[in-house]
Amino acid sequence: MDILDIIGSALKAGLRPETAYISLAAIGLNIHFGYTGLLNFGQAGFMAVGAYGLAIPVFAFEASLWVGLACGITASVIFALLLGYPTLRLRADYLAIVTIAAAEIFRFIVRATGLREITGGSNGINGFSSGFYEANPYTSSVGFELGFLDFNYTAREAWVMTVGWGIVLTGIAFTYFAINSPWGRVLKSVREDEDAVRSLGKNAYSFKMQSLVIGGVFGAIGGMILALAQGSVQPSPVDLGPTRTFLAYAALIIGGTGKLWGPVAGSFIFISLLSFTDTFIRSAQAEGWIDESFIAPNEVGIARFVILGIALMLLMTFRPQGIFGSKREMALDV
Repeated sequence: MDILDIIGSALKAGLRPETAYISLAAIGLNIHFGYTGLLNFGQAGFMAVGAYGLAIPVFAFEASLWVGLACGITASVIFALLLGYPTLRLRADYLAIVTIAAAEIFRFIVRATGLREITGGSNGINGFSSGFYEANPYTSSVGFELGFLDFNYTAREAWVMTVGWGIVLTGIAFTYFAINSPWGRVLKSVREDEDAVRSLGKNAYSFKMQSLVIGGVFGAIGGMILALAQGSVQPSPVDLGPTRTFLAYAALIIGGTGKLWGPVAGSFIFISLLSFTDTFIRSAQAEGWIDESFIAPNEVGIARFVILGIALMLLMTFRPQGIFGSKREMALDV
């Protein structure tokens, strides 16, 4: 077993498109939960709305990719307004219940047989990303070496990573200026004491709605990057189900809630650890260190989530603010 190769493979996986779209979803959750105290358990719903909002105009109506991007963002804004209007005046847990239910309702709607001509039904939508890859400036694989690490990616991966990470950095810059503005300070005040905000004449409901819309747009853009990276949109639980929300929350918790770079750092660490655990277990099985009666080859994918789940529990027990978080940011009342 070559541990350096395993580490290099894990770090390489941490830069792949998957990390970029999980980072975008986590940035949205950071605006929701980290800065405003909104419990959104349906970020996968925003990702699904963005992905289908992009794919449907191109697939069903032969529109351009730019029209699809505009439709995806518009759909996410409408989705946020529909969720926020009846719930944001109520307790935080109502939003949590509504968002997780709405995400699943949307996923089952696009699976409907009657909408197959528009949404592709249970087979999803394929063949809408050709315009995106036609603009790919990379004609061959792209890579670089850093010490013993060799980062090599296909032209397709490099293009998605360029766009995805470019949007992530733009999102970080937007978040920095927004949160450090008077508007952002009101968001933090809503998170810490909503009644005090109202007593000062601020419309807390309006600020929570704005936060829900902006964070939802980030989730929708993450869903678009996911769709373009895969070249398809599938309404399966794995692709656009609650698992995506869990991954985004795990990344946010690991990096640090309420921290600017927390979602990105957490996404990189989480995806890298998933890759490292998977490769390490398979290599240990090949070396005979782990007997297949203990972990079968087809159980490795599950075992890595069990291991990281235990690690996440320990992190929440001994450092609930996350690796790069601060206890002050966690001292909030939601």
